[in-house]
Amino acid sequence: MMNLKEMSKRLKRDIPAVYLSLKSKETPVAAKLVGGIALIYALSPIDLIPDFIPILGYLDDMIILPLLIGLTIRCIPRETFQRFRMEAEEMWENGQPKKWFYAIPVAVLWLLIIRQILRVL
Repeated sequence: MMNLKEMSKRLKRDIPAVYLSLKSKETPVAAKLVGGIALIYALSPIDLIPDFIPILGYLDDMIILPLLIGLTIRCIPRETFQRFRMEAEEMWENGQPKKWFYAIPVAVLWLLIIRQILRVL
């Protein structure tokens, strides 16, 4: 069983594969719906738990968003997701993505994390 740190690393690594999967016609509508909800939630200025509540205000971004991304991955057929995971890994050959625009979801996620950290400080 993976610990939380390993799961976090894997989830971060899988975000480009999620993006590629959600663009595919073979991905079920349910996965696209959950993925859309995760994206809207990530980009929304409105939080389920207001950030001014000490500690609890940041749990929604640390728990709810990864859960939504994990649920999106579970809704994508395993074979489909594995294929896009390999495609996402191939994009980073020689340390640079072949198609840099696939890195946008990763950059957006990191910008959201940095925003949250800066709000704490």
